[in-house]
Amino acid sequence: MTNIYQGNVTAPAGRFAIVVSRFNESITSRLLDGAVQTLISHGVAEGAIDVVWVPGAFEIPTVASRLAADGRYVAVICLGAVIRGETTHDQHINQAVSRALAEIGVRYRLPVLFGVLTCNTLEQAIARSGGQVATTGKDAPDKKIGNKGIDCAEAALEMVDLMSKLPSSQS
Repeated sequence: MTNIYQGNVTAPAGRFAIVVSRFNESITSRLLDGAVQTLISHGVAEGAIDVVWVPGAFEIPTVASRLAADGRYVAVICLGAVIRGETTHDQHINQAVSRALAEIGVRYRLPVLFGVLTCNTLEQAIARSGGQVATTGKDAPDKKIGNKGIDCAEAALEMVDLMSKLPSSQS
């Protein structure tokens, strides 16, 4: 028989870290509010959520790596907003941050969530940091963009649950 592993959006025991960029704070504070409220609404105690502010998106992986290495957290949620400007600077930041966060998750076998908006315009960033819950998947009818902070918190809860269900390995 095939073994199927799937996580549920439930509150586990343990602490959550949220690393959030101060750059574009009008956007990132909305992502943070969505993430924190989502964790709390699913049963995570407010005292089990640590928020760490960093100057910009580029600094997120450095702090996320330190928090992941610490072993105190069941997940690290990373929130930021990089908005295209007149140069290609945003592309370099986005690629570096996304690659580094993926590597941190793999290295520490810990859910590290990529909640860094990579938008062409401020309007797109505002739409993705709104108060509503997004529709999962671009193929859904009547899709809504929502708040990516909410999406990341839900994904963190699901991933923590899933990781606890996977068979352990010796390596």
